[in-house]
Amino acid sequence: MILDKIDQLLKEVSQLSAKNADDIEQLRLKYLSKKGEINAVMADFRNVAADQKKAVGIKINELKKAAQDKINSLREQVASADTGDNHEDLTRTPYPIALGTRHPLTIVKNQIIDIFQRMGFTLYHGPEIDDDKHVFTMLNFAADHPARDMQDTFFISQDKSDVTKNVLLRSHTSGDEAHYMETHEPPIRVLCPGRVYRNEAISARAHCFFHQVEGLYVDKGVSFTDLKQVLLTFAREMFGPDTKIRLRPSYFPFTEPSAEMDISCNICGGKGCNFCKHTGWVEILGCGMVDPHDLAACGIDPDVYTGYAFGMGVERITNLKYCVNDLRLFSENDKRFLEEFQSAF
Repeated sequence: MILDKIDQLLKEVSQLSAKNADDIEQLRLKYLSKKGEINAVMADFRNVAADQKKAVGIKINELKKAAQDKINSLREQVASADTGDNHEDLTRTPYPIALGTRHPLTIVKNQIIDIFQRMGFTLYHGPEIDDDKHVFTMLNFAADHPARDMQDTFFISQDKSDVTKNVLLRSHTSGDEAHYMETHEPPIRVLCPGRVYRNEAISARAHCFFHQVEGLYVDKGVSFTDLKQVLLTFAREMFGPDTKIRLRPSYFPFTEPSAEMDISCNICGGKGCNFCKHTGWVEILGCGMVDPHDLAACGIDPDVYTGYAFGMGVERITNLKYCVNDLRLFSENDKRFLEEFQSAF
């Protein structure tokens, strides 16, 4: 009985055919897999009489070898058929395709995100097209603030009856923090990277779009000391362990008190050079304690919670790290400039 089954399988194997690799895999599974036909025959081998085991064993080995040889042969036939078509793709470039690299802004943005994520900040991406309510109103911008003028901000549509419904390209990622506070309860520790837009003349020092990373921490008992320590840690991770920082009083509508943060010039080590205008310091970001108005506007009790916020331009940090003297280089797609960063990540 088992010999008849083996002969039948030998006949089947000898007549196998396949059109492609998928067909071959199906044949392999049918005959050579653990649940295949040949394994089923081998499982029946234990029931063969002792005086017939030698003859049956030889036939099973013959069957197994025949199946393996046939499937290997089919593989070779399909492979040769696949490479037999020697038509060239005339639309392909005659030159080798060069290996690309990450954009310098992406390299630096990822470094910034990595540093703050290691300090417990989570990532949040808000909308690039937003409303006045989240970009300005909830962040304590006065009704006559210059940022609300067409000369400073790109407005998509305006509602004369209710300015909070004006639609615009966000001018900073601080609006992302308003979105997050509105939908999450403290404690909040969030980082908001993204592209922002301002109606400015394009030059070596300014552009109509650029990139920001903003951070927010809201909890009970958060102090300015916490903010300073976080920013000192960031500066030393980004620019080196010997970096010093200083905080200068400043003004932002959404923080009080507010400060600008400088780092010791990483070009001259704080001694003074053309890059830092011989002051030994370079400004890199703005920061401060979250204004109680903002917390209340987002549904957070300012009598219970405090927080700090900070924001930096990615282009600014990239300029400092790689000494790029023209902001336009980041968006002109000049391969000569971009190829300088092939080993920077």
